[in-house]
Amino acid sequence: MAQLNVTIDRLSLTNPVMTASGTFGYGFEFDDFIDVNALGGIVVKATTEEHREGNKYPRMAETSHGMLNTVGLQNKGIAYFRNAIYPALKKYTTKVIANVSGSKIDSYVAVAEIMNELDHISAIELNISCPNVKEGGMAFGTRCSSAAEVTKAVRKVYAKTLIVKLSPNVTTIEDIALAVEDSGADAVSLINTLLGMAIDVNSRKPKLSTITGGLSGPAIKPVALRMVWQVARTVKIPVIGIGGIASASDAIEFLLAGASAVQVGTANFINPGITIEIIEGINQYLDIQGFTSVNDCIGALITE
Repeated sequence: MAQLNVTIDRLSLTNPVMTASGTFGYGFEFDDFIDVNALGGIVVKATTEEHREGNKYPRMAETSHGMLNTVGLQNKGIAYFRNAIYPALKKYTTKVIANVSGSKIDSYVAVAEIMNELDHISAIELNISCPNVKEGGMAFGTRCSSAAEVTKAVRKVYAKTLIVKLSPNVTTIEDIALAVEDSGADAVSLINTLLGMAIDVNSRKPKLSTITGGLSGPAIKPVALRMVWQVARTVKIPVIGIGGIASASDAIEFLLAGASAVQVGTANFINPGITIEIIEGINQYLDIQGFTSVNDCIGALITE
């Protein structure tokens, strides 16, 4: 068997397969289906400074080869996370990464400060790219200046691995990636969902309460793969690939494009065991290709 371990900054993963925030709960929701500790890491659902009810229903709509969501970062806030969720996460030996979001820079900093004190949280993923909240989120991730500002502010209070999650809803994603790299990010993850919408033709009304929402699933994979390839060639820090990964072959494409690890999102709703299948498939691919380590295929795309 090939070696599957990868390193994201100081974060050592037993394999390159993680879960995407918002699609895997806090991990323990999947305990009945898989051995969560077999994953390289889990990225738990977003945490904000204050309790958020999220957006009004309807919040989800099925699309061709994907889904739209406008959940709106529903969570009970950082105090609840620290007191009620965090103790339950301590049972995991895999790496636990917290997704951190906010509507203003001070709120990002407040959450990051508390996460920094929690020993079993190995890293945070700074969510500056959520397209379904009315303020904050994507607003920070669509301009170099604001992306850099929030990254710098969090970097000052957070000592462990800092991953910044990038929005695809920009003109040049490489510029945003460079801005957060220069501001102290240890890694970038991409892409978050694409902004989309759906209409019920019978009622002539939008299918989502907020009209627009985030598109995820296999439909966005070609866009995500292209952006990962572009960013991996631009920055020096590790890149984590996200977007429509539903098989081992999908994950391998992202690794070949330059991603050091991947996150599986929407596919978890369809097949709760998909992450384990992807790990096994990557291992089989490495054996067939004669690679002794997964690191041998990272960025191994042949373009000539």
